[in-house]
Amino acid sequence: MPSTSLNLPVTGTVSHGPDGPLLVLSERLDGQNTFLKGRLDVGSSSVAVRILTLDDVTVLRPVDHSAVPDLDAGWQGTLHLPHGLRPRPIPPDLQEVAAEEGRSLEALDEAELRYVLTFLSESTTTVIRQARVEAIVSALPTTTEKP
Repeated sequence: MPSTSLNLPVTGTVSHGPDGPLLVLSERLDGQNTFLKGRLDVGSSSVAVRILTLDDVTVLRPVDHSAVPDLDAGWQGTLHLPHGLRPRPIPPDLQEVAAEEGRSLEALDEAELRYVLTFLSESTTTVIRQARVEAIVSALPTTTEKP
């Protein structure tokens, strides 16, 4: 197997779709965009999978359905991600306002950053986006004096 940037222990269930089995993870892979591909080790089997993370679920779709071992309703294994996790970039408008106000975006942990970026990305108008940027920045801890 090629070098792996990240190995995640995962559990899930099997769902049978029209195109073959889908392996539904018990917990969504949070904070990442949809992954292109990975490898799932379950028992003594290793299966190449496409990783699809939707709003509230992550599904592993085997590349070769014949390679999928017989899995019980519940299974556990290790998901290998050769590319690691995809970081979510902080939008320039949020960075600029935080810097102007002397506030620290680095103080946010991964879950908080994911929440902030999702909250901001769901803005439907410029006015709403600006108000959300201001709300986010006002809740951040101070790093330095304002310029």
